[in-house]
Amino acid sequence: MIDFIKWLGHASILISIGGKNTYIDPWKLTKDQPKGDLVLVTHNHYDHFSPDDINRIARKDTVIIGPYDIMKLKTGEKINITPGKELDLGWIKIKGVPAYNIKKNFHPKINDYLGYLIEIENKKIYVAGDTDFIPEMKEIKADIVIVPIGGTYTMNAEEAANAVNIMKPQIAIPYHYGDIIGSEKDAKIFSSFVLNTKVEILKEER
Repeated sequence: MIDFIKWLGHASILISIGGKNTYIDPWKLTKDQPKGDLVLVTHNHYDHFSPDDINRIARKDTVIIGPYDIMKLKTGEKINITPGKELDLGWIKIKGVPAYNIKKNFHPKINDYLGYLIEIENKKIYVAGDTDFIPEMKEIKADIVIVPIGGTYTMNAEEAANAVNIMKPQIAIPYHYGDIIGSEKDAKIFSSFVLNTKVEILKEER
């Protein structure tokens, strides 16, 4: 069981390793969460970029990485990133990965929305963001992949499982369900289609 990754509901993730807390897209947090050393924002949609939630978990020295919209924030050390860009913060390495739709227009490729490849303490974690099963995923090498399964705006459960089967990580975690779109049933469908990779369906800890 993974104990250093928490699913905070919908597309919100908290990774806690070595005394450092990294949030991805914190949104609708309903209880006190630890302050963040790093916040990663995938794109500017309200359920991913929530200034109120970021302010709740950020300190003045919190590093906030994401699209240009994060520059509107009044706290933290802000760094704009685009797909393909790499950052080394010393304790963690971050690479922006493309995240986009292929046959729908919610997340156009031209917008440079993001997923993230995170390297920390000899672990490589891929957080896909709001995306379809895109060709770039075939080049992803990660120990843990966190993929959206809700459908409509992203991959559905079977599509996400097919992506995992191509990437072949050690562990796959479904997210982006249980709120706006998707349900626990989708997580079970996802698990049933994944081959040769351990699936961790996390309990929501919002």
